[in-house]
Amino acid sequence: MRFRSTEFLEKHIADIIGFYHPACIDQTYGGYINQMLDDGTVFDRMTKHLVGTCRFIYIYSLAYLVHGKTEYRDAASHGVKFLLDHHKQSDGGYAWVLNGTDVEDGTRFCYGHAFVLLAAAGARKASAERADELMDDIWNLLEHRFWEGDAELYVDEIAAGDWSAVDAYRGQNCNMHMCEAMLVAYEATQDKRYLDRAETLARRICHELPAGSNGLVWEHYKTDWSHDWDYNKDDPRHLFKPYGYLPGHFVEWSKLLVILNRYRPLDWLVPKAEFLFRKALDASYVKDSGAINYSFAPDGAIMDTDQYYWVFSEAFGASALLAHATDNSEYWQWYDRFWTYADANFVDHQYGGWYRLLDQNGNKYSNEKSPASKTDYHPLAACFEVLESYKKDV
Repeated sequence: MRFRSTEFLEKHIADIIGFYHPACIDQTYGGYINQMLDDGTVFDRMTKHLVGTCRFIYIYSLAYLVHGKTEYRDAASHGVKFLLDHHKQSDGGYAWVLNGTDVEDGTRFCYGHAFVLLAAAGARKASAERADELMDDIWNLLEHRFWEGDAELYVDEIAAGDWSAVDAYRGQNCNMHMCEAMLVAYEATQDKRYLDRAETLARRICHELPAGSNGLVWEHYKTDWSHDWDYNKDDPRHLFKPYGYLPGHFVEWSKLLVILNRYRPLDWLVPKAEFLFRKALDASYVKDSGAINYSFAPDGAIMDTDQYYWVFSEAFGASALLAHATDNSEYWQWYDRFWTYADANFVDHQYGGWYRLLDQNGNKYSNEKSPASKTDYHPLAACFEVLESYKKDV
């Protein structure tokens, strides 16, 4: 029961921030230093990943909302400034990777721009400096450069330049994170356009496209949004676009569908959230150990037995929100199982933060706690959402 308490969740948020802060604040180049070993030693001061910058802004904003420390809001403002002054390029797009303040990879990834919106929305909630400027900027950019009106979805990748070189690949992952960002943007502003867009994305990815995949959310699509069943088939461990179904994304969508239902109740949202949650665990949960396999093929065969920190984070977040939405105590039992395993295997009780990746037996692969873009956004944000769900019950 202790994992369910407000005190535990608030303290865990403080513990996560405590691992990074204030060492992650880069006073030389601006932005943040993301790359840290288990004990907090910095192993790369120069890489500035767009997703990492945005995630730091977001977790600092949430930590401020929970604990009220102005240093957290100031840290979020610090990141917003770096986004607008350095990641943002002359064509309006946000560069994927910087080396210090120099562009190393200027590709315009929708996934990264989704996190720009999430960062802006979180910063707006925390009243961070220049948050409104960032929100207006990224919404307009997304509408004019990434939104594919006929498909009612966002394109995935555009080369740096004149915005004409749009990659043929289409993916659900960036659209899922765009849905998340739209929900937070709606919470921050009460502007209905964000909620409308969140509903559209959820409907397309979780309700309509799964008609061609037995109700399940497939990751990869062709330019016409038909399922691409062979994309990265020979690369099931690709970092951002692995082959197969990802149970972690099933439970992440479960969480988002429940949040969407909070603001716009629709008869299909909670049942779909329950369906995806159940399918994820039926396919991937290892009862004997408590592990969650990372991916499985269309025929059900397990593709990757590694365990990722973000999967357990999304799993406990989804289970808590489903417990509140359905009054089904079984979801609390799942919540406790996920937390028990994570607390024993992922949480670093010596230095703080979560280990990123374990093998099927719960062993670490390396001592790199936070490679580029991690920042422990998943567990901190999941703790925040559980706390928010408690408020909705009052």
